[in-house]
Amino acid sequence: MLDLLASQPFAFILIFGGILLAIGFHEAAHCYMADYLGDPTPRSQGRTTLNPLAHLDPIGTLTILITGFFGWGKPSPYDPYNLKDPKRDTALIALAGPASNLVMAFLISLPFRFISIPASVSEIVLRLIYLNITLAFFNLIPVPPLDGSKILGLFLSNESAVRFENRSNILLLLLLILPIFGGNSIAGLIISPVSGFFLHLLLP
Repeated sequence: MLDLLASQPFAFILIFGGILLAIGFHEAAHCYMADYLGDPTPRSQGRTTLNPLAHLDPIGTLTILITGFFGWGKPSPYDPYNLKDPKRDTALIALAGPASNLVMAFLISLPFRFISIPASVSEIVLRLIYLNITLAFFNLIPVPPLDGSKILGLFLSNESAVRFENRSNILLLLLLILPIFGGNSIAGLIISPVSGFFLHLLLP
């Protein structure tokens, strides 16, 4: 990412800004869903907003800037005791984040259907679409603290969910380390083909 800043400042601004918007939109979707399901926690903390600044974590943002592929936003606050059906509603809150990124990818892809975009700009737009799709499917991996683990919890007993979470540290460690080694990463083996398939669905 820093190399891109030195070589193509305009592309850097668009891509880095797109990453921040994608993460902010993702976390905002969690908060809006929790608020919709009756939990006032996100609203009380000023998180029911589309302003990405309310959802960005300084260290997570810096990590994106350095690595260009990995980072995070502020965890979306919610209190399961305020939910009518904690297990189901927690899964819905978790699902809202990845779903929001797929919606964002669809919206960004719309100009390709109606107007001719210069090659230099289309490459950046394609990267932003791919980014949102990848972010959505990465978060669906069922490893805490990713959203997929909370969705998986809908199908597990309380005891099984606790055991799974207690044993997930090694999975999370592998998830964080493997991308460093390129072709053997989970993103390369699983997420990239799926993201590529959805990218072709969205583009004419």
